[in-house]
Amino acid sequence: MIDPEGNQLGIMSVREALQKAAERNLDLVAVSLNAKPPVCRIMDVGKYKFEQSKREKEARRNQKQITVKEVKVRPNIEEHDYQVKLRNARRFLTGGDKVKATVMFRGREITHPQLGQKLLDRMAADVADVGSVERAPKVEGRNMVMILTPKSN
Repeated sequence: MIDPEGNQLGIMSVREALQKAAERNLDLVAVSLNAKPPVCRIMDVGKYKFEQSKREKEARRNQKQITVKEVKVRPNIEEHDYQVKLRNARRFLTGGDKVKATVMFRGREITHPQLGQKLLDRMAADVADVGSVERAPKVEGRNMVMILTPKSN
C-alpha cells in the first residue's frame, strides 16, 4: 500500500486500504496485481489519467515524423545530373528522412537491369557515410527501387 505522497504504508487488507482511501476522498488503484503481495496506491484517478494523457501528447509532439523522399534517375544518366541527385539524397538523409532511389526504365532499357543495379549500388556506396541500405535494389514493374535509411548517430 502506497499513499499519495509515495510513502509505503505497509501490507494491509483490502477493506483497510479502501477505508484509508475513502478518508482522504481518493481512489484505491491497483498498480501491480502480479506482485506478491499486490501493490496498491491511493490517488485521484481522474488527475492520474489527465497527467498520463498530457505526457502522451508531449511525447507525440517531440516525436520526429520520418518521411520518404524520392530520387528518380534513368539508367543512362549523365555524371553532373547524377551528382545533383546524389547531393539531394545526401541532404534528405542528413535531414533524417528515408530516401527511395528509383531507376526508371523506358522502352527496351528494361532488358538491361544490370545497368540500374550498378547505378543504385554506386549511389549506396556514395551515401554510405550518412545512410545505409534498408531494402536492396529490386525490380518493380518498369522501375528498380532501393530504399536508403539515415544512419543513427
